Amino acid sequence: MEQKKPEPKTKPEDLKDGQAADSENLSWQQFAEATTPRAFCQSWLPLQCCILKRVCCAMILLGNPDSGPFTPVAVWPDARLNLQHLTGAAERSLKERRGLLVEKDTDPASKNHFPENFHIAYPIEVAGKIHGTVVLGVKEQDRNVVQKIMRQLHWGAAWLEVLIRRTQTATSDEVSKRLQTALDLLASAVENERFHEAVMAFVTRMANRLECDRVSIGFFSGLHTKVTAVSHSADFGKQTNLVRAIESAMDEAIDQQAVVVYPTPPETIPLATRAHAELERQHGSGTICTVPLEVKGKPIGGLTLERPADKPFDPVTVELCETIGAVVGPILQAKQMEERWLIHKAVGSLARQLKRLLGPGFLVRKLVVLALIALAAFFTVFEVDYRVTAPTVIEGEVQRALAAPFNGYIKEAPARPGDIVTEGDMLGLLDDRDLKLERIKWFTEKQQNSRQYDEAMAKHDRAQIHILMARIEQAAAQMSLIDEQMARCRIIAPFDGVVMSGDLSQSLGAPVERGQVLFEVAPLDEYRVIVEVDELDIGAIVVGQKSDLVLPSIPGKRFPFVVEKITPVSIAKEGRNYFRVEGHMVQFQSHLRPGMEGIGKVTIERRKLIWVWTHKAIDWLRLQMWRWFP
Repeated sequence: MEQKKPEPKTKPEDLKDGQAADSENLSWQQFAEATTPRAFCQSWLPLQCCILKRVCCAMILLGNPDSGPFTPVAVWPDARLNLQHLTGAAERSLKERRGLLVEKDTDPASKNHFPENFHIAYPIEVAGKIHGTVVLGVKEQDRNVVQKIMRQLHWGAAWLEVLIRRTQTATSDEVSKRLQTALDLLASAVENERFHEAVMAFVTRMANRLECDRVSIGFFSGLHTKVTAVSHSADFGKQTNLVRAIESAMDEAIDQQAVVVYPTPPETIPLATRAHAELERQHGSGTICTVPLEVKGKPIGGLTLERPADKPFDPVTVELCETIGAVVGPILQAKQMEERWLIHKAVGSLARQLKRLLGPGFLVRKLVVLALIALAAFFTVFEVDYRVTAPTVIEGEVQRALAAPFNGYIKEAPARPGDIVTEGDMLGLLDDRDLKLERIKWFTEKQQNSRQYDEAMAKHDRAQIHILMARIEQAAAQMSLIDEQMARCRIIAPFDGVVMSGDLSQSLGAPVERGQVLFEVAPLDEYRVIVEVDELDIGAIVVGQKSDLVLPSIPGKRFPFVVEKITPVSIAKEGRNYFRVEGHMVQFQSHLRPGMEGIGKVTIERRKLIWVWTHKAIDWLRLQMWRWFP
């Protein structure tokens, strides 16, 4: 469906000369003062579109190099416009890594059907990586003019490449530096016995000695670093944004296993410093140095130092910080391990036991563990047929209800539930004495009216003739109705089957009303199996699955059936919800009867034995966790 591009409210060519000049001057001023990639693009795009005539709309997409995602950072002429129709050319340009000229197709069903005559897309590639693309919508029909626009766009896009290179330089100018050392600073960590007192004294004295605005130290808590102490600040928990920024800077240095200095000195190896740059931008840290703390080659935390911008970290200071961190890390970790909670110590003890298990000695322990592993491996590897078990009942494929044809009384009821009947057998008989008397009444009335009709014919009394003729017809109709009702006094079996309900042998002479169900009959050779599948297992049931039924009356034999229908409505019964699943018997069984109940098992697929035994408990546990967790 063709997407109609909304017309911009104001185009540069629609403005007066003075307004256009003011707009262009404003754009140039914003272009010169831009400090972020987004601001740069938002000022560059209007200038470029003013230079390139016949441009209706334009968009710049930027993202992570090569990987994306690429999102719009600038839209012209109005940021509120929906330029979804430009995304096709943009995606092709990013995928093919080359400039594209897409011409409009007149076919409305075509993918190239859009409001403009041409779409021009030019990728922004720096150092062999795609950082984004520029897309223009052009209404010019002359291809020579369009080619000229493409060449001008090629030259203008160099500004975006310069922007990206500047950004890369800004992030790669931040270099590493490592831990610090000085005996007087280490003494502050050693002389205090308690861990928190030691770290607080250490970072405060380090901030004073190295002329830092703030020194922070953090240790691993889970998968991320958690700030433990900040210099000159006993209560730093309220400064949430600051703490998070420092923790991100520590994680950044630890992930790279290197000292990170921001801004990066030009003579050092460039490292990722995005978190440090964010810390500096949000809190005005000036220069930042983060040193990973390690013990036996494994990282345990980080040390972040912040200075004013006019006091950068020189290589000598970085080396000092790296040395201090190398020595103070094991000391502070030992104090922290000593003050752990009991549960944490238990976990550590478990780790030591694991080392013993994998090391020399402790033969009995190893044999027990090997036996448990073998048992677990058996349950994990061995597969069985996973089957859903549910209560099952047999019903007739067709169940005919026989109702009373009129109000009357029961005279005979030879049939009882469970009786085998053939088509035409009498199941019950209603008393017809009242009907016979009623018929005699109408027959007598008909005879009287007939005699009067003959007399009226002899007298040529036409009015009386018509009246008597109507009475005779009425009596005949009533006699026909009574004859029909008398014929229906016999309740007969409509087909060969079994009587499912209707024990009237103890109700002889009892009145019945018209429409009251007296008997229900089901066929003997057409059954359907009803499986009451619990709502927890209904997701595994599909049509066509093979199943087996075992009945209490015939416990040694299985009756196969196939699932053919799943009722999508749950039914509440005996404190549980279940779905009604219907199936048909694979083979006819003469000794089966409607109403028999048993246990059915629907075969799903091959599953691990351990899963078959534990999946219900695991599903229940997941449900409880979902219920109680926020």
